[in-house]
Amino acid sequence: MMTQHRFYSIHRHGLIRVGACTPLATAGDPAANAEATIALARQGHEAAADLLVFPELNLSSYAIDDLHLQDALCDAAEAALAQVVEASTDLRPVLLVGAALRRNGRLYNCAVAVSRGRILGVVPKSFLPNYREYYEKRWFAEGAGLTGLEITVAGQRAPFGTDLIFAAEDLPDFVFHAEICEDFWAPTPPSTAGALAGALILCNLSASNIVVGKARDREMLCAAQSARAVGAYVYSAAGPGESTTDLSWDGQGLVYELGEQLAASHRFASADATIYADVDAGRIRLERMRMGTFNDAAAASGHPETRFRRIGFAHQPDFADVGLKRQVRRFPFVPSNPVSLDEDCYEAFNIQVEALHKRITATGAKRLIIGVSGGLDSTHALIVAAKAFDRLDKPRSDILGFTMPGFATSEGTKANAWTLMNALGITGDEIDIRPAARQMLADMDHPFGRGEPVYDIAFENVQAGLRTDYLFRLANQREGFVLGTGDLSELALGWCTYGVGDQMSHYAVNAGVPKTLIQYLIRWAIQTDQFDAPTNEVLDAILATEISPELVPAGDDGQLQSTESKVGPYELHDFFLHHIVRQGLSPSKVAFLAWHAWNDSEGGAWPIDFPQAKRNAYDLETIARWLESFLWRFFQTSQFKRSAIPNGPKVSGGGALSPRGDWRAPSDGVAKPWVEELRAALP
Repeated sequence: MMTQHRFYSIHRHGLIRVGACTPLATAGDPAANAEATIALARQGHEAAADLLVFPELNLSSYAIDDLHLQDALCDAAEAALAQVVEASTDLRPVLLVGAALRRNGRLYNCAVAVSRGRILGVVPKSFLPNYREYYEKRWFAEGAGLTGLEITVAGQRAPFGTDLIFAAEDLPDFVFHAEICEDFWAPTPPSTAGALAGALILCNLSASNIVVGKARDREMLCAAQSARAVGAYVYSAAGPGESTTDLSWDGQGLVYELGEQLAASHRFASADATIYADVDAGRIRLERMRMGTFNDAAAASGHPETRFRRIGFAHQPDFADVGLKRQVRRFPFVPSNPVSLDEDCYEAFNIQVEALHKRITATGAKRLIIGVSGGLDSTHALIVAAKAFDRLDKPRSDILGFTMPGFATSEGTKANAWTLMNALGITGDEIDIRPAARQMLADMDHPFGRGEPVYDIAFENVQAGLRTDYLFRLANQREGFVLGTGDLSELALGWCTYGVGDQMSHYAVNAGVPKTLIQYLIRWAIQTDQFDAPTNEVLDAILATEISPELVPAGDDGQLQSTESKVGPYELHDFFLHHIVRQGLSPSKVAFLAWHAWNDSEGGAWPIDFPQAKRNAYDLETIARWLESFLWRFFQTSQFKRSAIPNGPKVSGGGALSPRGDWRAPSDGVAKPWVEELRAALP
């Protein structure tokens, strides 16, 4: 689907396409290196790249030792740079190329920023390695401390120094900084100051030679610097063409964002190559806004922005639909990679267990009271409780589970509830709430109390409220406290009965866990044998059951009430929740990302072992409809409920909704700004 509507443009949503280039270098032949650079620049133009980062000294060559100090080589390198500058005139990407340049009687190892025929600025390498196999101080002058200077090269006069950041005048958030190889191995990488001065994309032109294990070190440094500096990091190392004499090069290219790898090259390639990724510079800016420590660090460093020169340039973005070169996880709370998924499930489960362990110990409660419906949430809360009691060396029989069938409780879920309670060895009991519900509805003069089949919200909430009312009174009677089962997704949507209803409990153990993650936590408990075979069997059965509140009797077609047909797919709502609440993205951007994630043609990332039969796809119209519903529910109709939620542990780094923790918002706010932004942006 190709369209010129700005909604589909990556630039409309703060995304910048970067490329890490690995030209097939020719040691000591700047003219050949210029040709390889220009060829990749043209490919980058066709790929709609905004910024291309080349290796250190890619025009001069790195592994030429004393040839750096030969005028013939220096002249050829400057001529090669002039070729690249001229070729860039009609090319879209900004180019960061490497060259050894002469200035004031010294030679500097430089990164040169080039845009549409103009040299934007020249950044000399700050730290020169002069140990082990490195002898750079033999040839180059250090750039550290050089600020406010200029250089004349390739027929142009341009800013020169380590005090440069580059910012597009016509594309917000396209702001980048350049450092060179050893700079990011140093204890004080120049890119840290660049980030504190406002650069969102940090670039490294490198000629790091390869030895066993070094590729992992580079990945570690890129991940660490992108996380610590709250930015993106683009790394381009010289390729095998530099290999000569006693050293070899592998051509490693990497793109990281906030500690997460977006792209990595195939190393030891025998041809020119570029890896591309769409960096979310808007997300980075928002992350810095909410992280006060970032600004505190800038202040403690004397506000580097006052010491940097901000070099503006006209990027001339065309806002065309160029697709998306970035994997968007359909389930942002669930890692796609099996190792990370196992680690996250282990941590999430144990956070809940230990939090509940502490609450039981602190209150001195003798028993735990829980309503067991046979659904996902109560199932997960119950297995967490069972594990907490095991760690306390308390008998599971002190967990008191109650099924409370209402007017629409199915035999299947009721049977699953009893099977689970029996398998775990807790004390099970049953209270039929229908007589009390009938009496209450009759007292209210509700039509159902007169025998009429009216199933309105009062009918539903009488049942939900009675269940919680019974649980609280049972807790008083049995010297225990009520364990809440509602999850993060329900709290976000307000899909919980306020007051004496399923929102209330003495401790909300699931309040920090989204619905999509709960399913995986139960799967993880099965796969890691947290319990025995009979328990695993019923957990499997519960996972296969459709999510339903079971408050309204089945219709003439026999179909039970479906939660997701009413409020929308939880898999979409969890996507919206993560990107809007945790990241603060605009609704139109969330719709854009969701469309790329959930449109089958885009191939978003599925969680590992996700059932093939449940792989849904959503078009933009469907996404927009449920997103608008989410915005109304979250911002306008349910915050008053979240302002009064009970304690519960924060579990996911994606955030929590407790007013005492991650989320503070007015109970009487409105959704209008978010809804209007979404509607205005849609095609």
